[in-house]
Amino acid sequence: MESTRVRRRAPFDLGNFSLRIYVVLVVLFIMLPTLIIVPMSFSPKDFLEFPPSGFTLHWYGEFFADAQWQKAALLSLQVAALTMLCSVVIGTMVSYAIVRGTARLRGAAQWLVIGPVIAPHIALAVACYLFFQRLGVVGTMTGFVAAHTVIALPFVVFTVSAALSRVDPDLECAAMSCGASRTRAFFLVTLPLIVPGLLSGALFAFIISFDEPVVSFFVSSVRQQTLPRRMFDDIEQNLTPIIPAIATLLTLLSVAVLLAVALLRVLEKRRGRQ
Repeated sequence: MESTRVRRRAPFDLGNFSLRIYVVLVVLFIMLPTLIIVPMSFSPKDFLEFPPSGFTLHWYGEFFADAQWQKAALLSLQVAALTMLCSVVIGTMVSYAIVRGTARLRGAAQWLVIGPVIAPHIALAVACYLFFQRLGVVGTMTGFVAAHTVIALPFVVFTVSAALSRVDPDLECAAMSCGASRTRAFFLVTLPLIVPGLLSGALFAFIISFDEPVVSFFVSSVRQQTLPRRMFDDIEQNLTPIIPAIATLLTLLSVAVLLAVALLRVLEKRRGRQ
């Protein structure tokens, strides 16, 4: 008599099924604006329409040909690059204090870092405007970089701290036992090991600064406007499909940065296995 195998079906898990449905709905909710904006950027009309009645790249060419838009984009690139540099330098020092410092210093540094994440951006923007107005740096490169560094710094600290926590502190002790100072041990031993995390934090700081609309609106002036501030002004005065076109380009830039961060994490994992 041949034995028959009875396949038992796994019991239906209502909780797991509900979680998957919830995740799908959240992803659709997040992606829906992008799925609407991207087609609108190819509309041949002078006004926003969805779905578009045709296909054209006119508004992308309009963006790259307009001197005012290029000036705003160049300012955003400059601010983002300087913000990235300042955030990485300051964030690395704060991360080292959190991971390698004493308990008291670690707690204080963590609260200072988490503050800009918890506080609403509109509150930070108003505070920066009032403070920078007294210093006379509203609408200047210094004001832009200082305000954006406050916002981007937590993300650099989170990323670099995670990379530092995976580095054995005994490696620094071994270097110092061989005669190296703490600073020299950090630059020769620790820093090369956290380069992928450092680059990830730098990319996060760059994209956060480049896409920041609220703080940029308050700390900018009539002559010095970043790309997000210029977009706000254009929406109020002349709403055309050039806004969806710029939004699509910014989305592609954000996706490229996220892919680069994911690649750096993969390289970091492979490097840790070796």
